[in-house]
Amino acid sequence: MTVLAIIAGALTGVLTAWGVGGGSLLIIYMTAVAGLELKAAQGINLLYFIPASATGIISHVRNQLVDKHAALPAIIAGVPTATVTAILASGVEPGLLRKIFGGFLLLMGVMEFFKKPANKADSQ
Repeated sequence: MTVLAIIAGALTGVLTAWGVGGGSLLIIYMTAVAGLELKAAQGINLLYFIPASATGIISHVRNQLVDKHAALPAIIAGVPTATVTAILASGVEPGLLRKIFGGFLLLMGVMEFFKKPANKADSQ
């Protein structure tokens, strides 16, 4: 275990607790820096995500930052979709999977760049 891997895990843990995609950045670290294949990095990310997100969820629920009415439809749709997609992804060529993931990250970055804040508090 290297110091760089520990730092990457810690920093992405902070981002995961904040709910801002630390796992996606962990995948980038594991593929670009640690040299892992994308499928292996995704599997590690899923395992990492369970305890890391659980602590964030507990904190957000305690602080009443979770809108349960908004979360329920996402959970109902997301769990079966994630299951089916994980099964399908296991049969996809790693190069194609890497391109799809890269395109997704690029799209999210562009959307975030052009996103307008909902109110003044969001822009600070």
